[in-house]
Amino acid sequence: MPKVLVSDKLSPTAVQIFKDNGVEVDYLPDLGKDKEKLLEAIGQYDGLAIRSATKVTEKLLAAATNLKVIGRAGIGVDNVDIPAATKKGIIVMNTPFGNSITTAEHAISMMLSLARQIPEADASTRAGKWEKNRFMGVEVTNKVLGIVGCGNIGAIVADRAQGLRMKVIAFDPFLTPERALEIGVEKVELDDLLARADFITLHTPLTEQTRNVISAEAIAKSKMGVRIINCARGGLIDEAALADALKSGQVAGAALDVFLEEPASANPLFDLPNVIATPHLGASTSEAQENVALQVAEQISAYLMSGEITNALNFPSISGEEAPRLTPFIKLAEVLGSFAGQLTETSIQTIKIEFEGNVAAMNTKPMVAAALHGVLKPLLAEVNMVSAPQVAKDRGMAVEVVTREQQGAYENYIRLTIGTERQERAVAGTVFASGKPRVIQVKNINMEAELTPSMLYVTNEDKPGHIGRLGTLLGTLGINIANFNLGRDQVGSDAIALVSIDGTLGDKQLAEILALPGVKQAKALKF
Repeated sequence: MPKVLVSDKLSPTAVQIFKDNGVEVDYLPDLGKDKEKLLEAIGQYDGLAIRSATKVTEKLLAAATNLKVIGRAGIGVDNVDIPAATKKGIIVMNTPFGNSITTAEHAISMMLSLARQIPEADASTRAGKWEKNRFMGVEVTNKVLGIVGCGNIGAIVADRAQGLRMKVIAFDPFLTPERALEIGVEKVELDDLLARADFITLHTPLTEQTRNVISAEAIAKSKMGVRIINCARGGLIDEAALADALKSGQVAGAALDVFLEEPASANPLFDLPNVIATPHLGASTSEAQENVALQVAEQISAYLMSGEITNALNFPSISGEEAPRLTPFIKLAEVLGSFAGQLTETSIQTIKIEFEGNVAAMNTKPMVAAALHGVLKPLLAEVNMVSAPQVAKDRGMAVEVVTREQQGAYENYIRLTIGTERQERAVAGTVFASGKPRVIQVKNINMEAELTPSMLYVTNEDKPGHIGRLGTLLGTLGINIANFNLGRDQVGSDAIALVSIDGTLGDKQLAEILALPGVKQAKALKF
């Protein structure tokens, strides 16, 4: 039974979800604050459920010898060393949609508060003043709302704004025209949005492309008196440029839930009267906190019990429906990669993975990761399915993926080709009804073989007597043959023997096999 540690506060319902799914769970909500005790305990757990208090460092991950998955109840994973987790093959998940409605509602609340200067009017009234004429607001009806980043949260904001009878325009390079039509927004370029929007709200992740998307230059292109809302990420706005624009009147007001540095205790923007500031409250509702807790418990349980992967930040998602169908093909891709990797002795330049038939219509990303893991594992012991794609990229290996309809006799066919500085080597396989992966082609030579834990691979000249000599030598060496698989290109050319054996072959025994007449290559393979 897999075992999960909950080291931050989650609801009792979330803890019960683990139990209901057959997962053993230890609920120790204060352990995340005690680094030493957490370090001492982490080695016994398969899964770790956290919020923001637990810091998952490289040191902690080194001690997490059984850990397979980390689930963050929430979006932000700044407290998790994702590269270190990836290197160890640990899936890192978050819950990006559990607080979408809450964050979108907060953005709408901030916009309305900004339009009517509610916080400052409240403070003035509480101070005994009655400054009715001072707080002249603006309506949002018929105003243009510009949304920068129209993903899940941005789309909800658009829906709510349309309910307020606003005209909604959106800048998002990934927003398709069909999706824009579906959610009722006009897709525009950023400069167009800046020129037209009365209100601008940000709902994009912080990347190098989006950092300071609202810059001094962008503000200069915007309408005089624009109002800006940011409930997404600090760093999307150049705060110094915003401060200048607020003072000049170019920006009539700003409502900010996030800041470049958090906790934000001494931000210069706080001194300006036309700024509304909240302490990163976007996800802070009881409903959202409960939703993300339940979601992370379901996601971790599903991965540990069935292999389903949802909202992973370092591995392709695998749905619950996909997992049973994909598993045998993931295994096939991995053994094909392992086969080719074990035969490769020089630096790899290219890796081509071809999917043909029904398998081509499946989710190929996990299979690609598995194939790359198989290829790289013999060369780099520390690599795993999670880290393999990044390792291949870092080492300059060009990875090509091809999908096509069935062309040959097999309904499902995967072919992996490795290109080195000296040659190309291809191996292909399929999955039969039994669910077991089979090799069906090696170096363009047709053969059928089940891959077993210990095998001997021999390339030789196709001449009479070779099979007898090889079998006799293996008998002399005390190696029992479990299965003998043969294939050849054409009469008198190259032939291949793939032999399942009991036990293992040492270097000295391989040297004797290699010394047989006509043998070109002999390798011991392990699967």
